[in-house]
Amino acid sequence: MEFSIKSALPEKLKTGCIAVGVFESGKLSDAAKMLDVASNGHVSEILKGGDMEGRKGSALMLHRVAGITAQRVLLVGLGKENEFDEKAYVGAVEAAFNALKDTGAKDAAFYFTAVPVKGKEFEWNLHHAVLVVMEGLYRFDAMKSKPEERREALKKLFLYAPEGNGAEIALKQAAAIAESVEFAKDLGNLPGNVCTPSYLAEKALEIAKTYKLESRILEQKEMKALGMGALLSVTRGSHEPPKMILLEYHGGPKNKKPIVLVGKGITFDSGGISLKPGADMDEMKYDMSGAGSVLAAIRAAAEMKLRLNVVAIVPSCENMPGGAATKPGDIVTSMSGQTVEVLNTDAEGRLILCDALTYAEKYEPEAVIDVATLTGACVVALGHVASGLYSNDEQLASELLEAGKDSRDRAWQLPLWEDYQEQLKSNFADMANIGGRPAGSVTAACFLSKFTGNYRWAHLDVAGTAHRSGKHKGSTGRPVPLLCRFLIERSNA
Repeated sequence: MEFSIKSALPEKLKTGCIAVGVFESGKLSDAAKMLDVASNGHVSEILKGGDMEGRKGSALMLHRVAGITAQRVLLVGLGKENEFDEKAYVGAVEAAFNALKDTGAKDAAFYFTAVPVKGKEFEWNLHHAVLVVMEGLYRFDAMKSKPEERREALKKLFLYAPEGNGAEIALKQAAAIAESVEFAKDLGNLPGNVCTPSYLAEKALEIAKTYKLESRILEQKEMKALGMGALLSVTRGSHEPPKMILLEYHGGPKNKKPIVLVGKGITFDSGGISLKPGADMDEMKYDMSGAGSVLAAIRAAAEMKLRLNVVAIVPSCENMPGGAATKPGDIVTSMSGQTVEVLNTDAEGRLILCDALTYAEKYEPEAVIDVATLTGACVVALGHVASGLYSNDEQLASELLEAGKDSRDRAWQLPLWEDYQEQLKSNFADMANIGGRPAGSVTAACFLSKFTGNYRWAHLDVAGTAHRSGKHKGSTGRPVPLLCRFLIERSNA
């Protein structure tokens, strides 16, 4: 889809369809008023006839309206004017796109992007129009021998913006984020026999080549030399070699400390010796969603040319059973020198992350954010709406929460209190890798906090938000929008 800005009068625009907003009271948006005048009151007549009431999510297509240059006019319901918030706006974009996608219109213009949304700047409207449309267009059929034929005549979408503002920048940033969300989705939706640690490394190197990033892939021998015993304990049962993927984007001054993003890259999680139940185990291909989101975020930062330095660290391997696999009760030594009693081999994400978080210290980071589909307990706590957020720094947590709100990729902060560390005590090692059923997401974060004492750190548990199950099974691309908004704000600052 090609997006561009238009500031022409709506009645004069030559396009396949022009979409304008109508409120539930029957009040016309400014663009709709212009069309009404140009059509000698035709739009008002439609409303008086009861064919369009302006309800949220409603849409009515009009053809060949006299006095209007566009081939079609789409009336989009905005709901009650005093309740027109971000959810109503997103609903209007979805309704407009759904009404358009099955028509023969090759291009269209959204003029309801000019309608003010409570508490949001105009650029927010443009940004989310792009993301919502791209979400509606997304399909994953790369693995089908005969992909379904789809009628997609719509190739260009014009978004109204008055002249002389930051519309072009907002549009470019939105397009970069949307493309990176698709990148993360594609990685997540690939099966585990395709998206292996080696495949992730190849994709990372492609990003590095395209955007001229510094890159390095640490192999098993190098990880062993660095003392990454926790990470290597997870991969022991797999035939796939582990990879530690390192990408560096230098968009800021050389002396500026980087933001380090760490993504869990378990390309398939069987649970290891602590084998998972067979039902829905196929969804464990999504256990690399943290890795996908981190690679997507640094890709977006480079595409947007953000003025900051970003490092992506992706520890990647499979967690499989086998004769050489780590057993419950085994004790491993992490890169930090701390020892871990592995009571459950299905709590493997924290084992690969702890060594990656220790490695992150070498960059002398401004802040470190790790992203992981870490615990089912987080799904129980927050469902599929918000990602879990933990941090040892309240300012960093605040920035991430705000980025989540603005991007509609929300997170919710949970406690990281010392009281919970008691559950990780071990009789035989410095700590256990699980703390029992109570507060499972919290104790997982507490485990990671033992390796992050030397820098500002936040942890995003995206187990409930990174993918959907059931009829609409698939990767969501979250939390790429949150990470990108955070990086944009850091760059602006």
